[in-house]
Amino acid sequence: MDIKVAIIDNSIDPSIYQPVKHWASFLDIQWQAFRASEGCLPNLNEDFTHLILTGSEASILNREAWVEREVELAQDAVDKGLAVFGSCYGHQILALALAGSQHVRRCAFHEIGWFPIKITKESSLLGKKRIIYAFSSHFDEVFNLGESFTVLSTSENCEIQAFQWKEKPVWGLQYHPEITVQEAIQYIQSSAAKREKRASFYNDALDLTPKDSGSIYNIISKFFE
Repeated sequence: MDIKVAIIDNSIDPSIYQPVKHWASFLDIQWQAFRASEGCLPNLNEDFTHLILTGSEASILNREAWVEREVELAQDAVDKGLAVFGSCYGHQILALALAGSQHVRRCAFHEIGWFPIKITKESSLLGKKRIIYAFSSHFDEVFNLGESFTVLSTSENCEIQAFQWKEKPVWGLQYHPEITVQEAIQYIQSSAAKREKRASFYNDALDLTPKDSGSIYNIISKFFE
């Protein structure tokens, strides 16, 4: 089967966040990007096999029309049997599409920086139970998912760091395995400079010791297997 990937770019300000660039550096297969906030989404009848939903500076709680269209796209992709992967905002989009708005909320404790993530259930995507490190940046989260979801990992301040839906190739990760340490530092610095109301949160993150376990490589391998 020829793999054809649609990357749904959920970024708002490319001067701060360029998720397609982060993902593309790990992809050596055919892919095409679509900027959701500009109303650009793929036609799933054009032989796409995989869908990646990226992160965003937007809040899942303040949904504009383009978000609702993306939710419908995610539902359609799952119905058609595509492999679907959501990171951060994309993780929340998937939960919204498959479980409903009652399963996304504002975090009690935001996470910006590098934190230990506990893999609680072995899976092909994340591998064996263990502690890993990856970059996180989120003020919203997914919570209290039903029996159709298997929670794969958690952290001290986020109960659902990763899930799989109905043992299908449909996964959500709250963290950003695709963002390297250097890219994360640049993102934090840009966010601190341009998002003044939250600058203190990002500046605090710069005091953390960067630590990344390189989980992106297994994720890429297994997602496209």
